[in-house]
Amino acid sequence: MDDWVIEAKDLTKVYKMGEIEVHALRGLSVQIARGEIVSIMGPSGSGKSTLMNIIGCLDRPTGGEYFLDRERVSDLKDDQLASIRNQKVGFVFQTFNLLPRATALSNVELPMRYSGNKKNRKKRALSALEAVGLSDRVRHRPNELSGGQQQRVAIARALVNEPAIILADEPTGNLDTSSGDEIMELLLSLNQDHGTTLVIVTHDPEIASQTGRVIHILDGVVEEKA
Repeated sequence: MDDWVIEAKDLTKVYKMGEIEVHALRGLSVQIARGEIVSIMGPSGSGKSTLMNIIGCLDRPTGGEYFLDRERVSDLKDDQLASIRNQKVGFVFQTFNLLPRATALSNVELPMRYSGNKKNRKKRALSALEAVGLSDRVRHRPNELSGGQQQRVAIARALVNEPAIILADEPTGNLDTSSGDEIMELLLSLNQDHGTTLVIVTHDPEIASQTGRVIHILDGVVEEKA
């Protein structure tokens, strides 16, 4: 059996808006192996964001099956999804999503606080910040950090629970070119050094070109390239 960390089979997602049904996913299937670096691309309305939400356990499909780290999660209830999400998915968002009044250290500790994991919490958070080159910024708050440094804090937060995947949604979208290049270099190094599985949602062909594989989504299915 191949070591798929993400395996989606015939996913459908239907949103009901009054009497109107919007079919966001139409039988989409995708597999991502452990340790892969994959980018997901597609125009607005293609189903890309819906797929991202299902992969990240933020939503459930209407039909089909989704296995994350070999566990079937497509039918789980909301509280079960929240637990799986905390344990197995590290999120990096375009807008950083840091708590403004909390230090870098406190922000990185958040996933462990949510999971109730008290074991070596501070030590693990410090180690994650060191891994992203911010060991000298642990007491700084977001407004005392540059955009690139804030995204590094977000990456450390994503890493701290040692998730099965890191899901990065336009991770360089709010950064200047230099900072964006540094963040991509950091994400790629996590894969090289630790075998971290990376799924990067992007509109940027330059970002996508740095990944091992590009999955194109169009009209709710994977677009087959000639």
